[in-house]
Amino acid sequence: MCNPTGRSHGSRERGAPRTRRTDYAGAVYGSLLAASVVATAGALGTYPRLQLVLLLVITGLVFWAAHVYALLVGERLVGTSWTWTEVRRVAGHEWSMVEAAALPAAAVAISPVLGLGLGTTPWLALGVAVVQQVVWACLGGAAAGAGRGQVAVEGAVNLVLGLIIVAAKAALGH
Repeated sequence: MCNPTGRSHGSRERGAPRTRRTDYAGAVYGSLLAASVVATAGALGTYPRLQLVLLLVITGLVFWAAHVYALLVGERLVGTSWTWTEVRRVAGHEWSMVEAAALPAAAVAISPVLGLGLGTTPWLALGVAVVQQVVWACLGGAAAGAGRGQVAVEGAVNLVLGLIIVAAKAALGH
């Protein structure tokens, strides 16, 4: 996976400033992961809200750690050595995968305030995850300099991916 400059994570030029850039791909992936967690958790039964919030956060953290590890090992295999500074840099860059679990988890947490029961709460969280996935995809396309048409295509592709998960939940979950 490349960052918005087109360079791999390990190829930062010496002396280049360290800036935190949003990892749009990680945010899209994390949103899709959150949608999948909500869809499958609901398919197995009604989860109490706290369990679903914890499941979203823990799954986001585990996939983030696995992704960071895979990136670092992959870079090492091609001859790029890494230090703890590099580990922290990659981990920070990929943090958007975990952040993507925050809104669906917050939707679950506030669902009682909205008057939602345990049966409808996962649908709210799933909707939030799909919407944020589309928004992250569009923001990523725009940040990369894509034209309006390409941004629209990226949003549409991500909407279709999210709707596949929604359809699977609808068909298999209830």
